[in-house]
Amino acid sequence: MAAKVRTQVAIVGAGPAGLLLSELLQRHGVESIVVESRTREHVEARVRAGILEHSSVELLTEIGLDQNLRAHGQRHHGIYLQWPGSRIHLDFQQLIGRSVWLYGQTELTTDLGRARDAAGQQIIYQVSDTSVVDHHSDHPAVILTDADGTPRRIDAEVVVGCDGSFGPCRDAATDPTTRRYQRLLPYSWLGVLAQVAPSTDELIYSWHPRGFALHSMRSAAVSRLYLQVPNQTKIEDWSDDRIWSELATRLEAGEPGWTLHDGPILEKSVLPMHSFVMEPLRSGRLFLAGDAGHIVPPTGAKGLNLAIADVARLAPALATMIINDDHVAADAYSDQALQRVWRCTEFSVRMTQMLHIDDDRFRGRLQQAQLRWLASSTTAARELAQNYAGLPIGFTDD
Repeated sequence: MAAKVRTQVAIVGAGPAGLLLSELLQRHGVESIVVESRTREHVEARVRAGILEHSSVELLTEIGLDQNLRAHGQRHHGIYLQWPGSRIHLDFQQLIGRSVWLYGQTELTTDLGRARDAAGQQIIYQVSDTSVVDHHSDHPAVILTDADGTPRRIDAEVVVGCDGSFGPCRDAATDPTTRRYQRLLPYSWLGVLAQVAPSTDELIYSWHPRGFALHSMRSAAVSRLYLQVPNQTKIEDWSDDRIWSELATRLEAGEPGWTLHDGPILEKSVLPMHSFVMEPLRSGRLFLAGDAGHIVPPTGAKGLNLAIADVARLAPALATMIINDDHVAADAYSDQALQRVWRCTEFSVRMTQMLHIDDDRFRGRLQQAQLRWLASSTTAARELAQNYAGLPIGFTDD
């Protein structure tokens, strides 16, 4: 017999989306329980996104969770775009009066976890055999086995899937009317985390005939760098020396005299590139947020920010639904959230197509023309800045 507990909202996934949702729900007077298949240590150590949009920072500031961000994060006024022989700086602050912050997902997840601890939030880690049941009724539930091997059932008024691409909620939310949109890209990113001070003050996005490269960072002493590589690339074929040599070739080409500093590589992995959007982001009383409902190429730095925007929209909608029995905002959640998702997906795909090479030399010349246009046109630069620095949390295109 499963041990039963009841809450108002059962949240599957204790990453930044799930933890932020529980924080926002509590502020609206709604209780929740969060369940997570991994250990807390694993969740807080996952190296993921590092860029927070202007509106994401505004939200964290509004709820008082920006102290560590402002103490340890880095405010960036723009980005560098380059191609061989040219490097330009797009100053977002000058163009649109907005900026972005470099603050890793690991740090944000830790901040949110500590805030939830202080509030007494119940988070159950290391669960297995998780499934969502009865979500087409008024009494949905999450069934799981806890770390001690005890079967549990969490009865709720609403279940929210914040459990990413491979969690159980995406499949549970699939109905006959569900539509899945996916595009697999013909290349991957080889990413490294290196114990070396960044060689740049802001991110460098590099177009190069040998492939795209990105210089990012995690702190004043740790750099994060990426190389475009073919799909099915094996990480064991890339020695540290080969990685640094290729990074130097692609990144140093933009500005004569500039040098990429190397150092010990702490982690390296290959990330396949794809886009995915599921419509709707709801099935009965099961809602999806973040990667459970959509994936974007990382070129546009949108994944974490879309998750933040999803739960910022969803929390008040669920509160109104649960407390006031008013379903209008909850019913509108999917359509409204998807407008922002598709806008950010278009931008991320466009950034990716502008910077990644293939065997089409004609397209390569078009890419260079596009980069030069960004260097010469304030209108074009401002449009990129508006999308990169981030749309308002509640953006719709109606």
